[in-house]
Amino acid sequence: MIQLHTSPPCHPSYASILPFQIYKSITKLNLFKKYFILGYNPVYTDLNSSWNQRKRKYLEAILSKRLGLIAGDGELPIKLARSAKNMGFSTIAISLAPCNRKQLTRYCEKVYSFGPGEIQKIVDTLHKENIKQVSFIGKVHKGLLLRNPRLDSRAFKLIKQRKRLNDDQVMFIVIEELESENINVLDQTLFIKDLLAEKGVLSNLNPTSDECIDIEYGFQIAKQMGKIDIGQSVVVQNKMILAVEAIEGTDRAIQRGCRLGNGNAVVVKVSKPNQDNRFDIPTVGLNTLKNMKKFGGKVLAIEANETFIIEKNEMIEFADKHKMVVVAV
Repeated sequence: MIQLHTSPPCHPSYASILPFQIYKSITKLNLFKKYFILGYNPVYTDLNSSWNQRKRKYLEAILSKRLGLIAGDGELPIKLARSAKNMGFSTIAISLAPCNRKQLTRYCEKVYSFGPGEIQKIVDTLHKENIKQVSFIGKVHKGLLLRNPRLDSRAFKLIKQRKRLNDDQVMFIVIEELESENINVLDQTLFIKDLLAEKGVLSNLNPTSDECIDIEYGFQIAKQMGKIDIGQSVVVQNKMILAVEAIEGTDRAIQRGCRLGNGNAVVVKVSKPNQDNRFDIPTVGLNTLKNMKKFGGKVLAIEANETFIIEKNEMIEFADKHKMVVVAV
């Protein structure tokens, strides 16, 4: 049963005040079915559907134009913060890595610094800043859990309760805790969808028929590894798997695998089957190609429409200069 309350009045078209990129992403996520078609109203509710109540909260959070950014390492947090600012969002950053903290201050209202395991401090800060929605973006190396975890009592208790601590499990722990505090975690693509790789060969050089065979084989194996939440990347040559990414990350897997080849190794990076776009969308950049070049990789194959590319123009220039192949399949 759908009930329409007349107060506050229903806006005729909230699509007209949402940033276009956000509007497109919401429609793709099927979040506007009961909202934008009818004209969004925060009190439009389906009383028999908890899912629709969650969607309503999601939209209310987006319309608040306040964003929490949980920022790891790399360029992606900076690009997301800049995009959010350009769309009119006021962003509060929780910085988990020191390398990009200074750049974040250019686009964020405030930048706080915490360790990845300081969950209570992060939650308290988000509440203090009246943040109802956050985006996770950037690399946070899981090896920190082995070396210098800086776990508060809340994080320690949650981790002890889990049988496994693979990448997805760790992220689901954090997401569940935030949702229990009425803080929504957003799809990573909402603000930086333009960074997703389109299908096709990006470099001037095309893969050979043998390299295409290795790409297809590597794609299948990488998907299987993703399915069991081991990693997203493999290195392959002559129909042989040289390396599978695990906790060490893509760069070190590339080093390990390409060293075993003869200078013509193929690196394949894919999304996980049923990828949760709230976290861990595969990402490549100029450093990926530089790492490959240094250790003997020739072909980089990524999954089209599922992989972020940063420094795309620089990547293509580097690939062409060194006769490397970059392809989105």
